Amino acid sequence: MIDRLHADDTPAVVVLGFRPENPGAYGRVIANAAGRMDRIVEYKDASEAERAVTLCNSGLMAVRSTDLFALLNRLGNDNAAGEYYLTDIVELAAAAGRSSAVIETGADEVAGVNSRGELASVEGAWQATRRAQVMADGVTLIAPDTVWFSHDTVLGRDVVIEPNVVFGPGARIADGATIHAFSHVEGASVGKGANVGPFARLRPGADLHADAKVGNFVEIKKAIIGEGAKVSHLTYIGDADIGAGANIGAGTITCNYDGYFKYRTVIGEGAFIGSNSALVAPVTIGAGAIVAAGSVVTQDVEADALALVRPPQIARPGWARRFRDGMIARKAAQASGK
Repeated sequence: MIDRLHADDTPAVVVLGFRPENPGAYGRVIANAAGRMDRIVEYKDASEAERAVTLCNSGLMAVRSTDLFALLNRLGNDNAAGEYYLTDIVELAAAAGRSSAVIETGADEVAGVNSRGELASVEGAWQATRRAQVMADGVTLIAPDTVWFSHDTVLGRDVVIEPNVVFGPGARIADGATIHAFSHVEGASVGKGANVGPFARLRPGADLHADAKVGNFVEIKKAIIGEGAKVSHLTYIGDADIGAGANIGAGTITCNYDGYFKYRTVIGEGAFIGSNSALVAPVTIGAGAIVAAGSVVTQDVEADALALVRPPQIARPGWARRFRDGMIARKAAQASGK
C-alpha cells in the first residue's frame, strides 16, 4: 500500500480490498480492472448493482497527511446512517481531480476478530495453511491437524513430527530430526538427526546438537545437549552443559536453583550419570566419569573417576519376618481388648 501510494501516478488514497466468501454487509469498493478506484459504498447506501460487487473494503487506508486533513475538512454526513464516512474521501479526492487505488489481499489477512470464537477460527485457518506449507517443504506430519506451529517456527527438510506436538515461539528444528508425540518445544534448537520425546518439554535456551536424544518426560531448560548425548527419561536438565556422548540416567536432576540464584552444571564428554542422581550446582562432572545411581553430588568429579555418594547397604536377616509377626500380634491384642 505504501509503495502504491508513492507510485508515479501519486494516488490520493490507497485502500486495501479483499474478496470474502460472503461479502455480507461489508462496504463495496468500486474500481476498474486496473485497480483505479471511483468510490467506496457502504452496504446500506449501495444499489443492487453495487451490492453485487465482490471487492470489499477492509478498513485499511494509506493517505499522505498533506492530503488527508484537507479531505477530512470536506466530509459530510449526507447518507442513510447520518454518519461521517472516512471512505468518502475517495470521492472527494476524485472531485478534486485526484485518483485513488485499491490493493487486493486475501480474506484471511484481514479477517475480523471480535470474539474468542473468531480468534480461534482465524488461528485454525492459519494453522491449516502452515501445515500444508511445511509438508510441501519436505516435513512429515503424521497427524497434521494435531500439530500447532508458532509464527516463527523453522523446520528443516525430512523432519518427522508425530501427533499432538506444540511449537511455541523461537523453535528451530534441523534436517532429519524427529519430534515424537505430545512434546512441547519453545525457544529451543534441535540439531540435525536429533530425537525428542515423546512427552518431552524443551524450554527456552535448550540447544540439542546433532543426534542428541531427549526422551520420555524429560524437561530441558537453558542447557546444551552435546552431539549424540542421551537424556532418555524422567529427567530435568536446567542451566547445564552436557558433553558429547554423555548418558544421563532416568530420574536425574540438576539442582540449579537455591531459591535466589541459578547455577550451572557441567558434564563432560562420555560421562555416565546413574539413575536417580541429583547434581547440586555449581558442579562439574569430568569427561568419562561415572556417577553411581542414587548419588547426591555436591563436589566436582574428576575425569574418569567414580563418584559414589550414598550410605552403605545393610541387610539384617529375618528382620522383616520378625517385624511382621510382632505387628500382627499387636494388632490381634488390640482387637481382643487385651
